Amino acid sequence: MATMAGPATPSAERSAGAALATEDREITAARTLARWLDDRMIDPLLGFVLPGIGDLLGSAFGLYVVSIAVRRRLPPVVVARMLLNLAADSVLGAVPVLGDLADLGFRAHRRNVDLLVERHALRRASWRDWLLVVGAAVALAAALAAMVWAAVALVRAVF
Repeated sequence: MATMAGPATPSAERSAGAALATEDREITAARTLARWLDDRMIDPLLGFVLPGIGDLLGSAFGLYVVSIAVRRRLPPVVVARMLLNLAADSVLGAVPVLGDLADLGFRAHRRNVDLLVERHALRRASWRDWLLVVGAAVALAAALAAMVWAAVALVRAVF
């Protein structure tokens, strides 16, 4: 007697198929975003054309990939690494010209998509994992706040 693997009812098959289609769409969208921001150099160009503000926008776009990781319940350490990648990208990009050149090689968005699609063994998160996530979020918020402060200071100095 052969056993059937997978959902037993047609409605369960449809819902599993719908979940897979959503997953595929999210991965495709994340890859497209990374391709536009990193491979087509939109992220460094935003930072070059709009110092501070462009880097802030690049990080804001990057939070989309992080949100997918959170919805999929990736381990907190992976989410923290993603947030740290965005923080490093923001801090690097905030340095005029040299930071934008460094931004060309760092490719934070591509790194985050790679982390998203890698198959990580889900495990129970410890308090240390959550501490790392909170620390990464604070580091990202501090980096973004510093860029906003720098942009405001630049505008005040010019006008």
